[in-house]
Amino acid sequence: MARTMQTETPISTPRHVAIIMDGNGRWAKARGLPRTAGHKAGVERVREAVRTAAEAKIDYLTLFAFSSENWRRPEQEVSDLMGLLRFFIRKDLAELHRENVRVKVIGCRQSIQPDIRALLVDAEQRTRENTGITLVIAFNYGARDELVRAVRQIAEAVQSGKLEPESIDEAALSAHIDTAGIPDPDVVIRTSGEQRLSNFLLWQAAYSEFVFPSCLWPDFDRAAFHEALAEYARRDRRFGAVSAPDLAVCS
Repeated sequence: MARTMQTETPISTPRHVAIIMDGNGRWAKARGLPRTAGHKAGVERVREAVRTAAEAKIDYLTLFAFSSENWRRPEQEVSDLMGLLRFFIRKDLAELHRENVRVKVIGCRQSIQPDIRALLVDAEQRTRENTGITLVIAFNYGARDELVRAVRQIAEAVQSGKLEPESIDEAALSAHIDTAGIPDPDVVIRTSGEQRLSNFLLWQAAYSEFVFPSCLWPDFDRAAFHEALAEYARRDRRFGAVSAPDLAVCS
């Protein structure tokens, strides 16, 4: 999974792809299976997505693994999801490390079970020197909570005299959020056809492109991933400016 130099990456290739992995439960229900079966199938798709992103020379892949709102799900389902996370890290971390993948975890860790928190820390520390694709796992993550935590840190810095209020700008806030140092996602993909962010990367996705494939996450295979990338490549990203063709029409 080692990546090539960024200069070799085509302009149409996004540097950072973020994915809301939606549809595991519906996938299982359509097959008369328990929701756990959908989550297990989803884990297999995670492995393929990481390989596909690395092969496409994408630098960052962020996966919405577990939101801060997911704790409201049935207790048994939450327990099954935690078990799958433990299994994935213990089984796949060695392979991710061998493939030069760097793991970064975002989200609030205070309420996470100690053994899971230790696994996440181990994944980050063991792979921190790797130079391949960065796999960002959003776990116990909510964008509003992220922003509240960032604002609280800034307020504490102002109160202690380390930061002047007038120096607070977009860059200052970006430096205090969970993805500090990581470029904003070029494209956010949400599977299952749902078209909403669900409290995911609200600050970072301000100028992201959005792609909403109709397939459920366990069906989001290599071909579907490349189709989403092709859709991104067809977009005209202007970041609030006017494109050259539009200027020609106006002149």
